[in-house]
Order: sequence, then C-alpha cells, then structure tokens
Amino acid sequence: MSSFVIEGGHKLSGEITPQGAKNEALEVICAVLLTPEKVTIHNVPDILDVNNLIQLLRDMRVKVERPAVGTYTFQADDIDLEYLQTEEFLRKSASLRGSVMVVGPLVARFGKAMIPKPGGDKIGRRRLDTHFVGIQKLGATFTYDPDRRVYEVVAEHLRGTYMLLDEASVTGTANILMAAVLAEGKTTIYNAACEPYLQQLSAMLNRMGARISGVGSNLLTIEGVSELHGTEHTILPDMIEVGSFIGMAAMTGSDILIKNTGYDKLGIIPDSFRRLGITVEQQGDDIHIPTHDSYEIDTFIDGSIMTIADAPWPGLTPDLLSVFLVVATQAVGSVLIHQKMFESRLFFVDKLIDMGAQIILCDPHRATVIGLGNRFKLRASTLVSPDIRAGIALLIAAMSAEGTSTIHNIDQIDRGYQDIDKRLNQIGARITRL
Repeated sequence: MSSFVIEGGHKLSGEITPQGAKNEALEVICAVLLTPEKVTIHNVPDILDVNNLIQLLRDMRVKVERPAVGTYTFQADDIDLEYLQTEEFLRKSASLRGSVMVVGPLVARFGKAMIPKPGGDKIGRRRLDTHFVGIQKLGATFTYDPDRRVYEVVAEHLRGTYMLLDEASVTGTANILMAAVLAEGKTTIYNAACEPYLQQLSAMLNRMGARISGVGSNLLTIEGVSELHGTEHTILPDMIEVGSFIGMAAMTGSDILIKNTGYDKLGIIPDSFRRLGITVEQQGDDIHIPTHDSYEIDTFIDGSIMTIADAPWPGLTPDLLSVFLVVATQAVGSVLIHQKMFESRLFFVDKLIDMGAQIILCDPHRATVIGLGNRFKLRASTLVSPDIRAGIALLIAAMSAEGTSTIHNIDQIDRGYQDIDKRLNQIGARITRL
C-alpha cells in the first residue's frame, strides 16, 4: 500500500492544467465497443481506473494503440465474447465500477453481456437498478447467478420504448443511451442525466452515426440506427480537478492559475466557491485564484446559515462536496454541507476533527462546519484515504496543516488524479510518495 508524506504550510505558485475528465473517459471508452471501426480519443487521463478499463478492453481483444501521450485509438472488430465468461474477466470488472457501462454496448451490438457486482468507492450503496431496468425495457433479460455473483444479460432484439428513469443516474443514462442507439425504433428517456459528460458522449455517438436529440436536457430522444462508425473525440478537462485546485489554492493561501478549465462547462462550481468567500477570477478559459489571507462564508439573503448541497446537473456535483467541506474548515463562518446521494461519503470528517477542524456530523448525509479562519491551523496527522474524493480532500487538508502528515491507501487517490504529487510539487507543494 502506497502512502503520501506531506509537509504542510507551503504556498503554491504558478500554473497547473487539469487532466481529462475521468467520468467522461470511462463512458466514451466503453462506447468504442459499439462499432468495428477505429475510434480515436484525445486527452485521456493517465489514471488507475481509466488504465484498468483500457486493459479490460485489450483483454476482450479490442485493438488498442497509443500514438501520443493522452491519445488512444480503439478498434473493436474482433471481440472475444468467450472471454466474458472467464473468471479473469469477472474478477477484473468487479474491481472497476466503470466496467458496468460495457453492458449497454455489448448487448446492443452482440446481444449478450456478463457483469459481476461491481466494486469502486466505499461511499455507500450504489445500486444498479436504473441501468438494469432501462436496458430491460429495451428488451434485454437479466439473470443473476448468486453463487458466482454475476449478472448475465441476453437480448435477441432491442426495441425502442419510452422510459421514465427512477433517478437521473449519470452512468445509468450513459449505459441505456449506448444500448438504445442500436435498438430498433425510437427510444425516449425522461429524467435522463444531462451532465457535460453525457453531452460529450451524445455528441460522440452522433458523430458515429447515432441520432440523439435533446442533448443537454433531461429528455433524450434516440432514433435507432443499424450501425455506427468510427470517429475522433476529445475529452473535456476534469471539473472535479478544477474544483479541487480552486479549494487547494484558497486553503493554502496560494496564487495559482488553472489553465484550460473548460470554464463554460463548469456550471455553478465557480459560484459555489465564491459563496465560501473565495475569489475566482475567469481569464478566458483559465481561472486565477489570488492569494487569500482569509475568506468568509456568505449567508443567505435572510441571514440564515449557508447550505451547500449536491444535486443532479445543473446542480452541484456530489464529487466536490468533500472538497467544499474541507475548504470550509479554514473559512470564517459556518456552512451546512448536505451530501444527499451517498450515506457514507461524509464519514471521513472524523479525520478532519482529529486535525482540529470544528465539524458536527449531524447524520450520515449532513455536516455543519464551523470555520475558524486562519486563527487556528489544522494539525498534521496520520490519515487513511477511504475513497477518491475524500482522499483529495485529506490531501488538501494536509497541505494546509502545520507539520508533516501521512496519508495511507493513496491508490484510491491515484484512481482519479493523474500524477497528483508530481504536478503539485512542480508549483511548490512538498509531497513525497512512499
């Protein structure tokens, strides 16, 4: 198990560029299974989850090449469907939650798929009902083998239909969308997720020959086609990294320029940080965070305590709430952080409390942060990263703390952040990887 040793209290200075979006990468890489023609994808992040998915496709006999850093070509013209039955496939896909999105493309193109109960972060229940019910409505049959803990999916013929999703699941919408593009007739998906990742996936599929309308809304209409073709696609900058860098700069009192942020696709993320009192300056497609001696949390118009809560797009992404929580510990004022989606994602706050943060965990979904400003610095500590997003939040806390901290289980951080220690060290951080 790898660890970070962080010498806190150092200010950052200079420029940093966010990686390609992890969540988008997992979707569009699964989409290459929909065509036998070559698909080229640029700005692919070099992170554990994405690399594991690419290797899984290689094992399925997808031809994968890397002509340049961050660029991959995929050609799925000779898929080994027998490999899906093997224990190796089941073991590898079980450890990677994004692998569930191979179901839609495989069922649409080949009429069958296998998927184990997937793994991923330990942040609470992450049910797959939306994926399964949507694909079932298109005509697929799911069978569960409790001994092997495997779902087998079979569909002789997918047909378009109307469906109202029980939740606006991002990966669920992506999976259903990828199945529907090759289904016969028209599919209407209501209460669809509409995150920029889905907009990017839809644009890519349309370039491949799909007929998707309503992109960017929660009502998608898909006219099924008989085949898809090759294309070229560039992944957006990762909005979660952009948000992480904004919070990191403010909390360490640093002056940094975040380059090529895809600002128009960030939604309410910049304004949400401004509500914490952080100065976020847009400079074209870049974001400048000036040095903050302190920052003060805003209140609502009636004077009541500020609440920052996650919501489906265009609301605030739940992946950034861990960062907002830790950044609020060094603000002036109080804020209620409401994590609605996952009931275990806030349990890392006990580690921040050990570092001296003033936090009241109200219940599994809500935490009140009492910001004491820079009058009371966080103390260094020995920490364990429970998931990707809590991991980066703990890294931010350690960078602002007095003394030297250690974070164990940083494989969780590596799953979502590319060479994060090297990139931060280049602008003044002191992080050692053990």
